[in-house]
Amino acid sequence: MPKITVDGNTATTLVAYHLSEAATIYPITPSSTMAELADSMANDGVKNIFGNTVKVVEMQSEGGAAGALHGSLSAGALTTTFTASQGLLLMIPNMYKIAGELLPCVMHVSARALATHALSIFGDHSDVMACRQTGFAMLSSGSVQEAHDLALIAHLSTLHSSVPFLHFFDGFRTSHEINTIDELDLEKIKDIYPFDKVAEFKKRALNSTTPHQQGTAQNPDIYFQNREASNTHYNKVPEIVKSVMKQFKQLFGRKYGLFDYCGAEDATDVIILMGSGTSTAETTVNYLNKEHGKKYGVLKVRLYRPFDAKSMVESLPKTVKHIAVLDRTKEPGSLGEPLYLDVVTALNEMGRNIKVIGGRYGLGSKEFTPSMVNAVFENLESNQPKNHFTIGITDDVTNTSLEVKTIIHPSTHSVTSCKFYGYGGDGTVSANKSSIKIIGNNTNLNGQAYFEYDSKKSGNATISHLRFGKDKIDESYLLDNIDFVAVHNQTYVKKYNILKGIKNNGTLLLNTNWTLDELETMLPSSVKREIAQKHIKFFTVDAYSIAKELGLGNKINLIMQSAFFKLINILPFEVAKEEMKKMAYKNYGSKGEKVIQANYNAIESAENSLHEVKYPDSWATANINCTTCENKSCSKYYEEFIKPIEKLDGDSLPVSAFNPSGIVPTGTTQYEKRGIATSLPCWNSEKCIQCNMCAFVCPHAAIRPHLLEGEIKDKPDTLKTINATAEPTKQYVMQLSPLDCTGCGVCASVCPAKEKALTMVDSEEILDKETKNYS
Repeated sequence: MPKITVDGNTATTLVAYHLSEAATIYPITPSSTMAELADSMANDGVKNIFGNTVKVVEMQSEGGAAGALHGSLSAGALTTTFTASQGLLLMIPNMYKIAGELLPCVMHVSARALATHALSIFGDHSDVMACRQTGFAMLSSGSVQEAHDLALIAHLSTLHSSVPFLHFFDGFRTSHEINTIDELDLEKIKDIYPFDKVAEFKKRALNSTTPHQQGTAQNPDIYFQNREASNTHYNKVPEIVKSVMKQFKQLFGRKYGLFDYCGAEDATDVIILMGSGTSTAETTVNYLNKEHGKKYGVLKVRLYRPFDAKSMVESLPKTVKHIAVLDRTKEPGSLGEPLYLDVVTALNEMGRNIKVIGGRYGLGSKEFTPSMVNAVFENLESNQPKNHFTIGITDDVTNTSLEVKTIIHPSTHSVTSCKFYGYGGDGTVSANKSSIKIIGNNTNLNGQAYFEYDSKKSGNATISHLRFGKDKIDESYLLDNIDFVAVHNQTYVKKYNILKGIKNNGTLLLNTNWTLDELETMLPSSVKREIAQKHIKFFTVDAYSIAKELGLGNKINLIMQSAFFKLINILPFEVAKEEMKKMAYKNYGSKGEKVIQANYNAIESAENSLHEVKYPDSWATANINCTTCENKSCSKYYEEFIKPIEKLDGDSLPVSAFNPSGIVPTGTTQYEKRGIATSLPCWNSEKCIQCNMCAFVCPHAAIRPHLLEGEIKDKPDTLKTINATAEPTKQYVMQLSPLDCTGCGVCASVCPAKEKALTMVDSEEILDKETKNYS
């Protein structure tokens, strides 16, 4: 089987498209790229397993997509859809109808948190758990490879059973993770595809040749009986899925079960969970059993609905005494979360007397690490284990949280770990997606890439996590033991703990326009100390200046990507450059020869622009000065709430820091002075025509016109004003808020003056002056 390097959404869509005749879509994060890829494949004329192009239709909403899905299925077309979160909730009414009419289909869901006290675009199981009563069978994938494989198993199982399937995987953690996987062979799929079942499905379609009615209204005398008539179909689902999984193994070699156990054969303590957390739990269990002599195990739930109690109990070792069930959702007021209640009921019905406790983890994509898995086992082994616990947070209100006492690094194979701090919109994430694909496609290494970005996306910090090595990489958690760190924005060295987790003798690459002498004064002492004490190899490159010279604006991605390949040395640099150029042509080929050549030049420029910093031994003993709040108007709310979040330390905030209903004060943007711009617009009052177009187009309202009258006497000497055209008695100034500016340059480009009144300059040139003027 050929290896491909793709994300979870792509891995899923490659199967869903080929096994469908139609797709009804409406984009919603983080499922959008599934719909986009299906639409793109249809536009490119890609044929499905039947030799036809899939009919892809975008509706006006997710509710419309679900209604169209129901209608298309009723008409006899094999139809799929992709959704998440609030979009999935809008589909629930139609899901009841689709399941009630036993229409085979698969809905692919990148599971995401629901809007409760606040909206979250990130992953957990809240949305899919709201669908467990609809009658859809539910199949869970925990990795990119599993999303690819179980998508096929879901499509085959639904045809064999006539029960619709909801195939889900964790939003972002799996949907957007890029990994090297074995691609399924379409020709082999045809060997096990149930074409006869497709024919049976089409015979049930609503058409005039075989007329029938469905969707009627029933009275109390018959509704109950008819509702129970579908029991036989649901009772057969577990065995059907088992059979399909067996066929899959025979054809492709990978083994799946309704429940997959891994760990000690004589385990006494077991964690049960589903989704991406299973990989983390398995990695941790293998490490603790091997290195610390533990008898731990983990049971991965694949088929969640219908829940097969017999299969679950048979999958557990006979020696198990304690079980911790982890749910990635919260159901306020219930006796326990869904999976916990299912496990307790299953054990009771099967007569297994095992102590079971439950806990919550990972809500809203909260990290789930090996150290947390270890803490769950420590709690499970204790004399009085805490039930209904939480892990990954500090609950100082109801005291549900488990303390993580020991930090462990269980990776047992040789993996190179790289972390990149980028700026939303500078191309860093796109470059790293490209890099991991280049590594996966041009070496014998497996690769994995995952990306952190907040809801702002453009304009805020992005953090890319890349792993690559000879063994399969299944670590579904962020890097904490790092070989290479790249910082693509020099302001980050003062804002974030950029060297957290870097190994001794690691490598640091900093994009900066600071000279070697300026580094001595601009780098914080804490950074200098860690660089020297850990003997870090330190390199700089001025990517912004290069990009500016080449006419690329703030797109530094190819320059930094080229520097990365030069330093990491995992494939010949000439090969890496050629692959980057191929990617650049693919991405920018439609923009003309000039743009393509500029990107080629960016790739070539990095090699000769890299500088190794030979730092003095004195850095190892640099004095660390305590910093105080730079925001003069800072408040208790800023210090205790906003500031930790700004420092990427929001995980440290305890439950007591939050209002239970999600209420926050107004006017909090006054505290978020990010100061991320490396270039700022400088206003020339003599050339300004007072059109205010710059203020009109500024996406962050960072530059605004002001008319001054009485307050003019208090202005600082550095603030230049001119007579106002509209109000001759007043003074006019176009004032920048430098700490709010992102340096996008839109204001300068839109200025209609014959000689531009705004020009972009290095931020250091005017930052202090403009900060004083603005205040």
